[in-house]
Amino acid sequence: MSDKNNNAPQLDPGVDDAWVSVIRKMDEAYADLVHSQVEVEEKNAELQENKQFLDSVQSSMSDVLIVCDHLGQIQQVNRALEMLTGKLGDQLVGSHFTDLVDHRFLQKVNGLINQVRVQPVRDCEIELQGVDGSVPLSMNCSPRKNHRGRLVGMVLIGRPLGELQKAYIELNSAHAELKLAQERLVQSEKMASLGRLVAGVAHELNNPISFVYGNMHALQRYTDRLSQYFDAINEGQPRDKLKEMREELRLDKLIRDLNSLVAGTMEGADRVKEIVNDLKQFSSTQESEKTVFDLTHVIRTALHWIIKESKQPVEVVDRIPSDLKAVGHSGQIHQVVVNLVQNAVDAMHGCEQQCLTLEAESFNDTVEFKVSDTGPGVCEADLSRLFDPFFTTKPVGQGTGLGLSISYGIVSEHGGELRILNCDEGGAMAILVLPIEEVSDV
Repeated sequence: MSDKNNNAPQLDPGVDDAWVSVIRKMDEAYADLVHSQVEVEEKNAELQENKQFLDSVQSSMSDVLIVCDHLGQIQQVNRALEMLTGKLGDQLVGSHFTDLVDHRFLQKVNGLINQVRVQPVRDCEIELQGVDGSVPLSMNCSPRKNHRGRLVGMVLIGRPLGELQKAYIELNSAHAELKLAQERLVQSEKMASLGRLVAGVAHELNNPISFVYGNMHALQRYTDRLSQYFDAINEGQPRDKLKEMREELRLDKLIRDLNSLVAGTMEGADRVKEIVNDLKQFSSTQESEKTVFDLTHVIRTALHWIIKESKQPVEVVDRIPSDLKAVGHSGQIHQVVVNLVQNAVDAMHGCEQQCLTLEAESFNDTVEFKVSDTGPGVCEADLSRLFDPFFTTKPVGQGTGLGLSISYGIVSEHGGELRILNCDEGGAMAILVLPIEEVSDV
């Protein structure tokens, strides 16, 4: 039995190792094949997802999309073009782009195709043949290049001008409404400032009007006396009687007073005229040309109105030169000065010391006006917000928050500068800088 086992054929160990190696290689190749298959399927799924994403983007575009080769043959379109032309994408692909263009714009389109080889084309207005006739488009055209940078085609995107025109009309309407609202805000703030000055202005008007009224009463009495004397002359009264009447009526003194009464009446009337003109200038909404005006008069008129209206005693230190000139709209600058002075007076309400200091100085090409108060000053956190619309440090109901904002806009439009800062010794200071000579546009 042992002899039989000894005689059985023996396998070569080298052959076994070779088979094992072959099987391992087959397993590795199969594993690589399976892995590659998984990667291919993932890539296909990713490509499919990207294709669906791009298709959804193109189909949702309201702008027309046309992809052409370098000769102008259409390679791809989006749904917007299909709806515009009434043709499916399969019908459009392969045709020439110029087949869709209205014949009036063929020469322009040919130039567009040549130009895109050099640089992109922006906002080129053309018309395509649509289902219901020609459709105007604003067309942008960009070159499409391969990985080597060679031109292989172009991408055209067109937006119907109807949408642009509608958007422009809406934008223009919104701008007009905003401009009107701004003008109304300016006028509203101006009227609010004017309203605060009514009491002071009424008192200011009352003085010259009362003076004129009194003089007119005196002139009426003098007229009655002169009428009596002239009637006596017409009746042929004797000279002695006329002399007696002349002394009794005190006509010599009356005649001497006539010139001063007329002059005083004219002076009062002129003062009323000045006040009315200042009010008209201050409240006017009409824009006039910028001219050289008397800034000293503007400052002192504003100061006079506010101090007259103020219910608290305010000490005023006036360091304004007598002849100070500036260039601009005097009515608008009057509003700015009124606002600055009024804010300074309001800031000192309730303070033990209430002193308002006005200073001005001319330089080579500008004039600088300063208003200082002895109030508590401005909180550092609020300094940067003072010119913001509707921002106010006053209690509710006592300020609109528009005065400084509008003033800042007026001064900027005049080519000037408006600043507010805290003084080292306490209180706040507003600094207004205006040009002395008109700056010509270059």
